Amino acid sequence: MNEPVVIDARGHRCPVPSLRLRKAMEGGCAGARWTLLATDPMARIDVPFLMQEIGGQVVAIEETDGVLQITVESGDARTG
Repeated sequence: MNEPVVIDARGHRCPVPSLRLRKAMEGGCAGARWTLLATDPMARIDVPFLMQEIGGQVVAIEETDGVLQITVESGDARTG
């Protein structure tokens, strides 16, 4: 399996982290993975809602030194 694509949204507030993730996922193939780096604690809530909306899933949420690392996987090719 390939390494996830990293989207760095550290220092940005809601809704920017989710918007950056959504844009990065556009046109992605089924099963592709992305890892969002975010310092806004709302990303922990926003990203699962985004995945529900576009048909993806949250694979992992980790936090290290105030930085959330949220790994998601696309469910199908139409994430936009």
